[in-house]
Amino acid sequence: STMRRRQTTDSAHSSTDLSKGREKFRLKQEVGLISGVSLIAGTMIGSGIFMSPEWVLHHMGSPASSLLIWAACGLLAMFGALSYAELGTVIKESGGEYIYILRIFGSFPAFLFAYTSVILVRPAGLAAVCLSFAEYTVAPFYPGCSSPQVVVKCTAAACILVLTIINCLNVRLAMSVMNVFTAAKLLALLVIVVGGLVLLAKGQTQSFQNAFQGTNAGIGTIGVAFYQGLWSYDGWNNLNYVTEELKNPEVTLPRAVMIAIPLVTCLYLLVNISYFAAMAPSELLTSGAVAVTWGNKVLASWAWLISLSVALSTFGSSNGTFFSGGRLCYIAAREGHMPDILSMAHVRCHTPSPALLFTTMMSLIMIIPGNFTSIVTYFSFVAWFFYGMTISGLLYLKIKKPDLPRSYKVPIVIPIIVLMAAVYLVFAPIIDQPQIEILYVVLFIFSGIVLYFPLVRFKCHPGFLQKVTLHLQLFLEVAPTSRDMN
Repeated sequence: STMRRRQTTDSAHSSTDLSKGREKFRLKQEVGLISGVSLIAGTMIGSGIFMSPEWVLHHMGSPASSLLIWAACGLLAMFGALSYAELGTVIKESGGEYIYILRIFGSFPAFLFAYTSVILVRPAGLAAVCLSFAEYTVAPFYPGCSSPQVVVKCTAAACILVLTIINCLNVRLAMSVMNVFTAAKLLALLVIVVGGLVLLAKGQTQSFQNAFQGTNAGIGTIGVAFYQGLWSYDGWNNLNYVTEELKNPEVTLPRAVMIAIPLVTCLYLLVNISYFAAMAPSELLTSGAVAVTWGNKVLASWAWLISLSVALSTFGSSNGTFFSGGRLCYIAAREGHMPDILSMAHVRCHTPSPALLFTTMMSLIMIIPGNFTSIVTYFSFVAWFFYGMTISGLLYLKIKKPDLPRSYKVPIVIPIIVLMAAVYLVFAPIIDQPQIEILYVVLFIFSGIVLYFPLVRFKCHPGFLQKVTLHLQLFLEVAPTSRDMN
């Protein structure tokens, strides 16, 4: 059958259930509804809303068309998340796109996704958010001049190391950090929203007069504007990476999506309106950091609160990105697509610490040449390629296997819209403004073929690898885990 059967007796993925009376060793179900909403909203609200409005306006050319892009991005994120919620109730395993592609399309495309995401996309995304955090954190120490890149990159590296410690120690601790920082960033966005409403009440509506004047409507231009807007919504699919750690996933997953994404969309629209109330479009376009410029104009001596809020926001977002990125690496290893050591969990902390440490190492490497703007474009291109593949898998299941048990069903028109948007987002910028860098990304994806056939298909593993795994297992105090088949 197309839905690949789970090999629960595979020795490579065996649990510590060596005797009938012994409880299986697995990650704990510690993520409830509030933590689920925090994980989605907390990851989505990162650096994007404080940096991307300038670039969306730059590509679209007018305030009204920019607001339409932000609303459309929110609607697309909502449709994508609802589609994923159905997938999460059919395939009740952690791993997000990876596990869905594996169960529906098979091993090879799933390996290409895992290889690309674990080595390039996830670490690059985490590096981008941590670099944003570092920029805002060190800026107050260098007034009147740009911060030295060495200091920025060292601060970003320190941020990643702190996240590693938090996430390796305890799932509940990582979720508590997420909840606290989500509350802090929601408060910061509410300050901006209220400030904007006060300005509108005072009659500062100049930006909204002839609001569509100067709109750019090119196919590629809209696609690139969508990339910038969708970067701010990235994280809508994060809860699907931790399905096995959810309490009552059939209920929690759809509910968390329906609460978090409309909340974030409304906040983003109101924050953008606040920016336009405080600044003319020309001011917004020349602002290096939109939120800081807004703070200087509206809050005066309290403007430092905005810089602090952005730093808190980006730290919380990077925590969510790190949390789910580590799970992807862990699940891919559990399915035999990564070294076995990465599929193990700490025997006392019940966290996938080897996978988290590997994610840390790759993210630290990405910081060295890191550039925020270029990362966004390439991250979005790869992400929407695989989102499209995943959604096409859902459509296959809905048409060919309608009788599969599922506690939540999304109307078929919604995944169709998401698939059409994914195709547009992948091809429109390439057709309109082809860039050689995107060819490099495509070549990197397919370079996974070189590794797949010898290492995964034919299992040609070096003899010393088993000894290395054993020594690492003893050193890191980790053990193999079992799937949660509930």
